[in-house]
Amino acid sequence: MSFQSLGLSQPVLQALAQKNYAQPTPIQMQAIPTLLKGRDLLGIAQTGTGKTAAFMLPSIDRLSAARRVPRPQTCRMLVLAPTRELASQIAESAAAYSRFARLSVTTAFGGVPIGKQRRALERGVDVLVATPGRLIDLIEQRMLSLREVEILVLDEADQMMDLGFIHALKQIVKWLPEKRQTLFFSATMPKAIRELADKFLTDPGEVRVAPAATTVERVEQFVSFCDQREKQALLTMMLRTGFSERGNMDRVLIFSRTKHGADRIVKLLAGNGIAANAIHGNKSQPQREKALGLFKAGEVRILVATDIAARGIDVSGVSHVINFELPNVAEQYVHRIGRTARAGAAGIAIAYCAPDERAYLRDIEKLTRQRIEEAPLPPGFNAEAARIASSRVAVPMPRHEERRWQPRPQGQRGRYAGAVKPMGGGRRRASGR
Repeated sequence: MSFQSLGLSQPVLQALAQKNYAQPTPIQMQAIPTLLKGRDLLGIAQTGTGKTAAFMLPSIDRLSAARRVPRPQTCRMLVLAPTRELASQIAESAAAYSRFARLSVTTAFGGVPIGKQRRALERGVDVLVATPGRLIDLIEQRMLSLREVEILVLDEADQMMDLGFIHALKQIVKWLPEKRQTLFFSATMPKAIRELADKFLTDPGEVRVAPAATTVERVEQFVSFCDQREKQALLTMMLRTGFSERGNMDRVLIFSRTKHGADRIVKLLAGNGIAANAIHGNKSQPQREKALGLFKAGEVRILVATDIAARGIDVSGVSHVINFELPNVAEQYVHRIGRTARAGAAGIAIAYCAPDERAYLRDIEKLTRQRIEEAPLPPGFNAEAARIASSRVAVPMPRHEERRWQPRPQGQRGRYAGAVKPMGGGRRRASGR
């Protein structure tokens, strides 16, 4: 089947030809005809399956056919995304697909001055891609009204739930007109997501291109078992020598569970002569865009990310995904490894599992319904681990992970077990906040 056979208009087909898109993906083949009819849609698909084109192409057609001019401070199509990176990626694709349809596209997310976004919305816009928090700010400051929205898209709904956006979504939907087309996409479909979809959708068509919570078929998955402190040595050796005989590690995405952990990994690698950048919520938007740009261009082949920041990293050619720390929510593993094996390519995912992470691994294998193959530690690992542990390039664990607060009897001050009293003299909690 070709894009021409799906009933798309000539301006959209012209844009697809310019991007050298010839064959639609399974989700595009199933979703586009339904959406062209104006029906609501529930889409269940893994990341990297072509969801953005699946909802954007028919939406551009419908917006163009109506030939309406957006009113000031309104939008005709609203796309909600959980992160800045994903919102930026969707907007970039929307602008490319609508090039010959002459529709306006803009973004609204945090980390940048709100004034610039206000000016972009003054005349009205056809397609607005936004994160929930900044969208609510714009509405409450009377810079935007949602009364003219014709098409609503919720992308990565499961991630929005994980990030605590449920109340924001319920608030946003109250500002939308009842008569609209709603598109709801999620990689996983637990009960809570299904209940949320029922509140947003009316008699939807359903597209399911893979069972919920399964992983990308082209990703080879492995796990290496080591202590938490040995992960530094394992990562350094792997990036220097490669992973077995399975090709070069050309572009590597490393996942850390925390923002501070991501920065520590970058410092570790720098100390061992390996260049890397980090992308996470503590970075400014220009810093995040620069790091992602260098990674896309191949100028820096290693990017360390947290789960939140990694949403929207749609980079072709990611050869390996390394889970330096296993996620404590099993569904995040599905999203992490979906950053590789995109656009029909193959990919490799490697997890480092410490003894205290075995329960996380069991949850992942239960969710994905498959056992992950064990990869043995490389030759000479013990010697390298000892060298890094005793050298200055080793990055120490933060205090809140090293030390445990031990309370004393009532009326006495507490102390840190096996550690000197922290600077400042005050009581500190073990949470590290």
